Amino acid sequence: MRLATTIFLTDRTITPVRLARALEERGFAGLYIPEHTHIPVEPVSPFPPDGDLAEEFGRTLDPFVALAQAAAVTTRITLGTGVTLVAQHDPIDLAKQVATLDHLSGGRFTFGAGYGWNREEAADHGVEWTTRRARVHDHLALMRALWAAEPTAYEGEYGSVRASQAHPKPAGGAPPVLLGGGAGPKLFAAIAAHADGWFPLGDTDLTETLPPLRTAWEAAGRDPKALRIVPFAVTPDAEKLARFTDLGIEEVVLRLPSAPEPEILRGLDEYAQYL
Repeated sequence: MRLATTIFLTDRTITPVRLARALEERGFAGLYIPEHTHIPVEPVSPFPPDGDLAEEFGRTLDPFVALAQAAAVTTRITLGTGVTLVAQHDPIDLAKQVATLDHLSGGRFTFGAGYGWNREEAADHGVEWTTRRARVHDHLALMRALWAAEPTAYEGEYGSVRASQAHPKPAGGAPPVLLGGGAGPKLFAAIAAHADGWFPLGDTDLTETLPPLRTAWEAAGRDPKALRIVPFAVTPDAEKLARFTDLGIEEVVLRLPSAPEPEILRGLDEYAQYL
């Protein structure tokens, strides 16, 4: 099993360069970084449901800039977003960012995509909340058109692009797309139609949720062996990782605290027992 990590990198934490080097030196498999452009201070959106929003949500580094630094000082670890708020981006610009990072890293990028939970943040980007899922699906299709080997046009409800020269291309073709979100028929249908797999949050009961996801996946004509399930933001213990192994999970993303370098390095050394 591959053990990767995720962390809210901020202006107060360990740097991307120092973290990436530490991960590769210890034998971890990858680094995933979340995204928020800003967090409006008016507390309207209901997250988290039982407490105050952690400070790091409003201090996150831009994931593509941070991952570019990580790519430059490593050769082995995978790099990913966990997750990109796709509806809040211009899809043509985002396609270029993803392709450039994947090209420069030698095909090490995994595109974690999500719908978002913060209505106010999305509204500041001009996103009508009820359209955000359709926008994400539309944007993903447009981006794949730009990543295609030959000039390919795309016309969608929320974006379009002419057949164009668009280079660099991602190193291995379109990078794998993992959708984040809560288990349910709507998400599983979206994964089967628009993605390569799922980022379930660490406490999700996969014994109950994987069968309906696999059913939706196969009903869409997708190859059962191609479905990627990557439990995300997991606090590990031996029993939990053993359950994932029994379910055929090949990669797990461990949660790191948003903290300065000494605390992060101690945490990595503690997690190393599971490698």
